[in-house]
Amino acid sequence: MELTIQASGKKNVGTMSVADSIFSAEFNEPLIHQVLTSYLAGARSGTKAQKTRSEVRGGGKKPFKQKGTGRARAGTIRSPLWRGGGITFAAKPRDFSKKLNKKMYRAAMRSIFSELVRQDRLICVDEFDVADSKTKLVLEKLASFELGEVLIVTEELSEHLYLGVRNIPKVDIIDTNEIDPYTLIGFEKVLMTQAAVKKVEAWLS
Repeated sequence: MELTIQASGKKNVGTMSVADSIFSAEFNEPLIHQVLTSYLAGARSGTKAQKTRSEVRGGGKKPFKQKGTGRARAGTIRSPLWRGGGITFAAKPRDFSKKLNKKMYRAAMRSIFSELVRQDRLICVDEFDVADSKTKLVLEKLASFELGEVLIVTEELSEHLYLGVRNIPKVDIIDTNEIDPYTLIGFEKVLMTQAAVKKVEAWLS
């Protein structure tokens, strides 16, 4: 298939040939859901830790005698019922990650890129950079493409472009090594340079 290469003012300056298997694949919603679930689960730290009654310091002595006080019997001040006591079902460090093989992940990414093309959300440009690290320059560049909320994907991360983008809300920039399914579907538009498209095509082929 052919991807249209755009220039400022949404002018078409040519086309580039890309593989149908990557940019014209069938939309596989269950697979994409599985990949997104796995990605978000893997991002969880799982470092929360609480103490059970056996791990809380103190409580070795019976706080008061068994009978005659009029109070409920108690064997330790570190009971979960007491202030400062242990937690009944204490949270422990754990790994939330879900296993997902590379074949499934790449198939899901092909499906996502194909759906972006079908929905006219993928914009391919020859190059995208600015001469200085100024937010104003990046805004002018985006305005020439009539873009607001957009993810910019380049082959290599430009320092000027990165510094110029970081203060703009609903705009982000990544290189091809940082592409992930959650970020791709989280933006209204995805702008990719021609070099980035070729690199993604080589990765997913």
